[in-house]
Amino acid sequence: QVQLVESGGGLVQAGGSLRVSCKASGNIFRINVMAWYRQAPGKQRELVASISSSGSTNYADSVKGRVTISRDNAKNTWYLQMNSLKPEDTAVYYCNARNSYTNVNYWGQGTQVTVSS
Repeated sequence: QVQLVESGGGLVQAGGSLRVSCKASGNIFRINVMAWYRQAPGKQRELVASISSSGSTNYADSVKGRVTISRDNAKNTWYLQMNSLKPEDTAVYYCNARNSYTNVNYWGQGTQVTVSS
């Protein structure tokens, strides 16, 4: 099994920056894709960014140019650096790990990010 723990959420003013982190433990050998999702009230959970074990990244159109996903394999940790934040970015952010061959997913507990105007 794999366990994921997020940290770094909080309150930030519009235009500000925030970095959220996710650390994995357990049977991490099974993970080859890491990602961040978010879910705002009344909306479906959506993919924000993902990064593969090779370093290939994907971003949602709504955040391209403003966020960067990165990883530290030695620490079994990945990050989402968010800049130029907007009130529309307010959501619970969930880290995700996946075995792309089996599509087995692992989820963190979520961390609240609130952007004030």
